[in-house]
Amino acid sequence: MSDGHSASVDVLVIGAGGCGLTAALAAHKAGVDVAILEKAGSLGGNTALSSGSIPAAPTRFQACAGVEDSVALFAGDLRAAAGSHDADPLVDILAETSGALIDFLVDCGVTLDLITTYKHVGHTTCRLHAPPSRKGIDLLDDLAAAVRDRDIPLALGHPATGLIEVQGRIAGALAGDDRIEAGAVILACNGFGAASGLLADYCPSVAEATYAGSPDSTGDAIVWGRDIGAATGNMAAYQGHAALSVKTGALMTWTLIERGGFVVDRHGRRFGDETLGYSGFADLELAAAGPFHIIYDASIRDDVAAGQPQFAEACAFGAAETASDIRRLAARLDLPEDALSGTVDEARQAARGNRCDRFGRTDWGHGPLGGPLCATQIEPALFHTQGGLKIDTSARVLDTDDRPIPGLYAGGGAAMGISGRSGGSGYMSGNGLLSALGLGLIAGRAAARERYH
Repeated sequence: MSDGHSASVDVLVIGAGGCGLTAALAAHKAGVDVAILEKAGSLGGNTALSSGSIPAAPTRFQACAGVEDSVALFAGDLRAAAGSHDADPLVDILAETSGALIDFLVDCGVTLDLITTYKHVGHTTCRLHAPPSRKGIDLLDDLAAAVRDRDIPLALGHPATGLIEVQGRIAGALAGDDRIEAGAVILACNGFGAASGLLADYCPSVAEATYAGSPDSTGDAIVWGRDIGAATGNMAAYQGHAALSVKTGALMTWTLIERGGFVVDRHGRRFGDETLGYSGFADLELAAAGPFHIIYDASIRDDVAAGQPQFAEACAFGAAETASDIRRLAARLDLPEDALSGTVDEARQAARGNRCDRFGRTDWGHGPLGGPLCATQIEPALFHTQGGLKIDTSARVLDTDDRPIPGLYAGGGAAMGISGRSGGSGYMSGNGLLSALGLGLIAGRAAARERYH
């Protein structure tokens, strides 16, 4: 599209991450003309940076694997993790839509399988579906291929700069000097993790934390929404990650913890229950004294590396320090030997059931650590925000009086998430992609229906 031109489309999607591509595919399948604007010069976003894990229940993959699950159980797990929050009605609709979402993605050509080697904290059964590589970029590439196959226009490096409002209705968007009129607009342009001002306003506890998300998460949807009177929800919630590798910059899998590992601070001591999960435990790290290390053993290292290629790659780059005994490990990590030795012994006793853990941890995975011991230096990081524009169960953006703003939809990081009202403890593995792709499917279908009427 050249500067100064006008165009018209039934449904305009702003953002080409997992949410935007899914929304475009859903709208196209419903029979309307759809186009996508993406401000970055290439596909990416937080979907590409993730493990590509989508929680869903019940699904064809679970049935084939003999995994029993239900919408009610899934929704119950989500509520147990997040508690009451502004987006509570979305919990049920996303759980109900999740099985159909997996079918839709697979039917579009996305390659997924059910992860049966781990569940991650909060999930009571195996329901994470991911690309075989466990890389979100492969999920995104499959979605992009489906968009290309359907000849859906996708303009990379073409940022939207504002919404077009006509008599109280959103009727398209501006992209520089270009004007794209649309019957409906879907905001799929991610959250505000890379917007320091918005973070300071809404998530001050992580405003200074290392940011490991997409640099394009600049809060465009929040700014546009506020300008037209849209409401917001769960703005203080976020997905933290307690295990960003200091050496490689990669996100270390929390499966190391779930197999029996634990985290120590600069004093060589544990400081909380690691089974809070990688997001909730990041809050503890932000309040503690680093540097931090995950302590695990060689059998956990090898077991996890065999099933998770990204961790195997990190090990190849030296992320897993290994030592034959605690003295050598303490020296290598520059930690007090006596303190680290006492910590390892206490954890082993708790894992054997010989004593109660001082932090209340009861799940020690494969049991007490053996040898050789391994360690990975980590730091807490912000991955993406979980608050956004308030929407209803059809993904329609709501104003401050809870009335739908005609013609405007939102999903993914642009919309309020289901991970609680504040902090990182309400985030359960896969919540980000469930909201992104699930709301993308819902928004695409709903926008197409509105266009018909």
